[in-house]
This record gives sequence, structure tokens and C-alpha cells, in this order.
Amino acid sequence: MLGSYERPLVLRWSFSSCVLATVCMPLLGLITCVFISSVFHFEDSTGTHCQVPNYLPSISASISLSPECHIWRFCIGLHSAPRFLVAFTYFNFYKTRFASKFPENLLSRLSLAFSVLENLGLLLLTYVSSSETYFVHKEGFVLFIFSSLIYMIITCRLWKVIKTYSLNPEDAKSHHWKVRLLLFFVCFCAFAAFFFWKHNMYCEGGSYTFFALFEYLVVFSNMAFHLTAVWDFKSQEVMVISSSEEKYF
Repeated sequence: MLGSYERPLVLRWSFSSCVLATVCMPLLGLITCVFISSVFHFEDSTGTHCQVPNYLPSISASISLSPECHIWRFCIGLHSAPRFLVAFTYFNFYKTRFASKFPENLLSRLSLAFSVLENLGLLLLTYVSSSETYFVHKEGFVLFIFSSLIYMIITCRLWKVIKTYSLNPEDAKSHHWKVRLLLFFVCFCAFAAFFFWKHNMYCEGGSYTFFALFEYLVVFSNMAFHLTAVWDFKSQEVMVISSSEEKYF
């Protein structure tokens, strides 16, 4: 007798847990790299061309040494695939909400594009360190910051519309924190740019330390912004389905 059936294997994971794990990977990786650089490679990671006192390693310096670079590349490489998943999840969510609305429909497409560019910029600055090819690393960093800023602005605009027509208090909370974290991100970028300019212009002791500090805050505010997806997709699940076919004779 011939028979056959399919046996699907379903793995369920809450979307909130997926987002939390995705954000925690680069967060823990960065903290680990900064800690190792500060404790074991302090002179190498804090030294600058000015040769003035500096007390914190920049992110670029802390992820360019070994084993820090390997830890950082592992964390970013592991988190990049879920980042793309989150980007397309948002796009599908916006598409159902704004299918016939302009300019929201256009902004949802731009949101996807800049989210992907942000992730690609992060991958570029991660896998090409400042000690290997500084120009490429710098361009990756610029792409990451610029794409992050545009993505955050567009997202705040879209969620302002969503909040207006939504009865869910989580949507209002999400929009509130998105706007607040966007403002933090812009302020921290401005302070980081100011101290970087001041360090290069005047070579004052401590200027590069403040640059490194605000650089950390830029990244942390970006991570926190992406973490608001926990509220946006609180009831959603990620499912992995594997089907196999068995035959009996």
C-alpha cells in the first residue's frame, strides 16, 4: 500500500522576544568590546594623533582590535538577518495601513529603503575596521548615521498618523518614545560632532573622551528606538515551519 503525509514542525517565538534579542546582540557586543579595550588595550584604544590624555575608547577603536573585532563582527553578523526581517515586517504593516494614502504609502517604501541602508552601513563599518581601510569604514559610518536619522524621522511621521486614528494606547506610547529618542539621537550626534571637531582643531585633553561618550549615546539611542518595535508588534509571533514528506510502501 502506498501512502504519504506531510509533518510540519512549527517553532513559535514572540515577535517582542525576537526584537529584544536582536537589539541585545549589538548592545552586549559593544559593551564587551569597550570593556575589553578599556581594561586590556587601554593605550592602543585611546591613543590619538594629538597624544593628549584620553579616557575612553571610541567605538571604531574598540572594535578594531583583537579579539574585540571578532566579538563585534559575530554579534552584528548574527543580528543582521533579524534586522532585515523587522524592516520587512514594518513595511508589510504600513502597506496594509496606507495602501491608498499619499504620502504615507511613499514614506513606507522609503522607510524600508533607509532601514535596509542603515543595516548595510552597519555591516560595512563592522567588517571594514578603521585600522584596515579608514575611508571605507568612515563611509560606512556616515551611511549608518544618515540612514538612521532619515529612517527615524520617517517612522515618527508614520506613527503620528497611526496614533491619530488608533484607539490602542500602546501606539500613542510608541510614538511618544520614538519622537523622544529621535530628539536624543539628534542631540547626541550634534555633541559628538562638536567634540570630534574640537579634538581635531585644538587637540584639547578630554575632547576625544567626550566624543567617545556621546558616540556611545548615539548608538544606545538608536538601539532604544528600534526597541520600540516591542510595543508595535506586541501580539505578533515569528513562526518557522519545516515540512517533511514521508512515504510508506
